[in-house]
Amino acid sequence: MKFVRFKTGDVEKKGIYEDGLIKRIFGSIFHEYIITDEEYNLEEVHILPPVTPSKIVCVGRNYSDHARELGNEVPDEPMIFLKPSTSLACHESVIIYPEYSSKVDHESELAVIIGKTCKDVSPENASDYILGYTCFNDITARDIQKKENKFTRAKSFDTFAPMGPFLETRLDHSNAAVRCLVNGDVKQNGNTSDMVFSVEYLISFISGVMTLLPGDVIATGTPAGVGELQPGDIVEVEIDGIGMLRNYVHKK
Repeated sequence: MKFVRFKTGDVEKKGIYEDGLIKRIFGSIFHEYIITDEEYNLEEVHILPPVTPSKIVCVGRNYSDHARELGNEVPDEPMIFLKPSTSLACHESVIIYPEYSSKVDHESELAVIIGKTCKDVSPENASDYILGYTCFNDITARDIQKKENKFTRAKSFDTFAPMGPFLETRLDHSNAAVRCLVNGDVKQNGNTSDMVFSVEYLISFISGVMTLLPGDVIATGTPAGVGELQPGDIVEVEIDGIGMLRNYVHKK
């Protein structure tokens, strides 16, 4: 099932996407909802990020090939950092290339959406706390990251967390193809089966540090092939079973 948040005019709505149409729902995707007869074509609405998280928890170097391509060791335990909710961007929106950077990279990722309050869960029980999955692009000002040897500023600019377009509730997250295309050319082509730490382990590890709330996002890391974006580029993250997230790079 594919949940979607969208706008028609100034009105924010929720729906289920199926067979090319969005059927509006009333209620909460985290609790109970009803499906109405109100329908929309995908092309006539403005897609929003599928959830509004209190926090976006990202995982660094969770694919060994990606760690090696940047000259890093694979960590012994998950390397986590946060992106602010203000960095969120939606499907078909603009990624703003900041004036403070001269090297901005794409990082295609599977994102996990938490469905209920989660604290100190075991890996064995972690799947009970997953609502669904979506496409995520961990945009990074690589020159700033290398200069500061830290993640926060390099990854926290407004629009540096595109996410969407759908929240898919049914996905084999252990074996999902993750691709990134820039201007139609495939730049990343990985699979979640190559993750160093599994989705279940990540949820357990992170929930041991911080309480995860409904709607919180875990971006699970990027496969090899990260590369530079330029103003004017079209960047797409595609995950089989979810769909394609498309964004446009513009200079500020």
